[in-house]
Amino acid sequence: MSHVSGRRAGRRARGLGVRLVAVLLATAAWPVAAQAPGAPVAASQGRIRSLSVRGNERLEVETVLSYTDLAPGQAYDRERLDRALKDLFASELFADVRIRDDGQGNLVIEIRENPVVNRVLVEGAKRVKEDKIREEIRIAPRQIYTRSRVRSDVARILELYRRSGRFAARVEPKIVQLEQNRVDVVFEISEGPKSNIRQINIVGNERFSDRKLRGEMATRQARPLRIFTSRDTYDPDRLAFDQQKLRQFYLTQGYADFRVVSAIAELTPDRRDFIVTYVVEEGERYRFGEVDLVSQLRDVKAEDFKRLLPMKPGDWYNAKQIEDTIDSLTNAIGLLGYAFADIRPQFRRDRDKREMNVTFLVNETPRVYVESVNIRGNTITRDEVVRREFRLAEGDAFNSVRVRRSRDRIQSLGFFQEKLEIEQKPGAAPDQVTLEVNLEERPTGSIQVSAGYSTLEGLILNFAIQQRNFRGRAQNLRFGVNWSRWSRGIDIGFTEPYVGGRNVALGVDVFRRDFRSFRFGAAGEQFDTFRQTTTGFQARTGFPVTEYWSASVRYGFTFDDVTIDENLYFTDGRCDPIKAGRYICDALGRYRTSLLGYTLSYSTLDNVLNPSRGQRLAISQDLAGPGGTVRYLRTRVNYDRYWNVWRGFILNVGGEAGNIFSLDNQEIRLTDRFFLGEPRFRGFDIRGVGPRVIRKPLLADGTPNEDPDTWLNDSVGGRNYYLGRIELIVPLGATGAELGIRPSAYVDVGSLWASNPGSLLFCPNIPATGPVPPGCPDAEGSVGFREFYVGDTWKPRISVGVGVNWNSPFGPFRIDIARPLKKSTGDQEQLFTFNVGTAF
Repeated sequence: MSHVSGRRAGRRARGLGVRLVAVLLATAAWPVAAQAPGAPVAASQGRIRSLSVRGNERLEVETVLSYTDLAPGQAYDRERLDRALKDLFASELFADVRIRDDGQGNLVIEIRENPVVNRVLVEGAKRVKEDKIREEIRIAPRQIYTRSRVRSDVARILELYRRSGRFAARVEPKIVQLEQNRVDVVFEISEGPKSNIRQINIVGNERFSDRKLRGEMATRQARPLRIFTSRDTYDPDRLAFDQQKLRQFYLTQGYADFRVVSAIAELTPDRRDFIVTYVVEEGERYRFGEVDLVSQLRDVKAEDFKRLLPMKPGDWYNAKQIEDTIDSLTNAIGLLGYAFADIRPQFRRDRDKREMNVTFLVNETPRVYVESVNIRGNTITRDEVVRREFRLAEGDAFNSVRVRRSRDRIQSLGFFQEKLEIEQKPGAAPDQVTLEVNLEERPTGSIQVSAGYSTLEGLILNFAIQQRNFRGRAQNLRFGVNWSRWSRGIDIGFTEPYVGGRNVALGVDVFRRDFRSFRFGAAGEQFDTFRQTTTGFQARTGFPVTEYWSASVRYGFTFDDVTIDENLYFTDGRCDPIKAGRYICDALGRYRTSLLGYTLSYSTLDNVLNPSRGQRLAISQDLAGPGGTVRYLRTRVNYDRYWNVWRGFILNVGGEAGNIFSLDNQEIRLTDRFFLGEPRFRGFDIRGVGPRVIRKPLLADGTPNEDPDTWLNDSVGGRNYYLGRIELIVPLGATGAELGIRPSAYVDVGSLWASNPGSLLFCPNIPATGPVPPGCPDAEGSVGFREFYVGDTWKPRISVGVGVNWNSPFGPFRIDIARPLKKSTGDQEQLFTFNVGTAF
């Protein structure tokens, strides 16, 4: 360690070192008991007459003496003085200690106290955050400075850098001497380059290639393109884990005798990277021989549980299959109330036949009851919010299925960490168990002020504030405002999940929405058609029917005002079908909708927000009736199923369908029909699927122009639709999960049909050979047009694509690249779409 104090820091450091060496040499050779000048030579033994301390500044005399076994009246000799001197140095409170004896039993302990730490500074840390380094530093301001403590801190800092792959890092501690015997401690760090794994060698493998075995490891060889991973850096802990990974792989392939003989990591000659070499012994490959189940539990009949044994004689031995079988048996026996089922596989190896005989022994254990349910770590969320999600209470017989269901319900609240687990701990008696959940709360409130861009809506401005766990009671309070080219709105909502302590939810929403529809014109540009302003409210309630079934009832009342630009689309004070289209003119007006609806849903999802297994079904109907000016019944069905198919790959198969029909023999309004397209049906533009009216201009010979860039294209919606999808969500490991990136590949299938566009229009070119229809332009040289009704078919449209979800710091981000494989006449494609700053 170096000492710095002005220009003479080096000399002071050397002087201090010389004095310490001199003292230690004196301690070893014994003139520890130095005599006062002019005193007669003492025998360095006798009885202590007086004992005093000199040189102490902060420490009391009694404190100094407490570190020795010396006291007036005691006998002393050289050995006792030597031991006292060593005890004082061992306290690490002193930079120098001397004991003087005048030969008459008058002892003087001369000390020089270690300095007090004023500040602790870290310099040169760039690749590792200073906060993480300070977590490893134990010396702190106002503590006594000791060399051993600083050396320990240096060792911990170096170990931190080694764990991050920087083995060339150096740490030099320095002290800056201050007045009043104080010092600043400075850790000067030279981080050096990152130490990567240049090469991984495997010796002794015959059955599997080096490349195959490297693929089973967590560590990767350093390559130029691996810039977003740290798995190619040297980490001793990861190398130890790789040995376990190799063993696990071979044990799943039948090699029961496999072992890693040695694992050596060597620095390259330039001391920048490592070369790792594994020496392995594969051994012989085994098959399963006899597989049996023996139970010592009275309630567990072996014959009833043997169907849970997946391995058959002759199958290749697989240790992972053994572990999975134990888990399956433990869960199944847990249904009978045995929380700590003791299942032990017994192996009998037949080396001659190369067979592994396995017997699963279910040892006797008592039936278990729940003693208590402990909830820890919830500082905001109230206990009752978590406790009411438990499917077990104190005194209930233990049931492993209910424990897993409790975990899923707590996880689905969205208030706590991912991969939450409920621990099962022994209770006060052998037949009791304590259920304990350790929670890590996540932020549940959000304030989002964002600006984004969508290929559909252009610039998007959004402000939203929401608290999903208001007052720690799981209440949901939200307020939002959004604005874009085609829509804008404001809404306020509140939901109380438990009314009066009962499992009944009650909520209310108030909203105003302004939506502007558009049509595709020549060259694909978009321009306004009609505008719909909706103001209303909705009250809703929900309650469980069974553990997995729930129901909700809602009532809403809305005012709709559908208008159109009179300067563009009116003639003689009335909507002109020639300019706007008859279907739009029919939709204009003011309407009241009194809507009563219900939803019946079934869900076994493990996580409502990011499911990986389970299914969800929702059936809903809405009746528009008394109190309003429109009459219809709208029905919808949604279904999703999730499977964790392999190593984090999640497969989602889902679908939805809907129907709306009139109750007063009137045509369903354009604004009440279903529309289909992006973002739900990827690969197609917004409202790009289904029935539409295409207005084609006429050529000079009176035939329609077939150039799509010259058409006016209006979607008119439909009364029936269906949409299905198959989507595979691809994992990106811990790094991708931390960044919130979820790529996927998908296939979408769907259709929209059953609409009534009204009378289609035809206007001839002028001059015309016959009479001009009413409303058509009759000026000389006017170009006529003809309307065509297309796309009204139940036959499926199909698209395929890939997409990425990213929970970015700027808000949710979604990008999709999709292409239709099958479409119908008039459908509008959209290859590339992305959205930022809005929900999807």
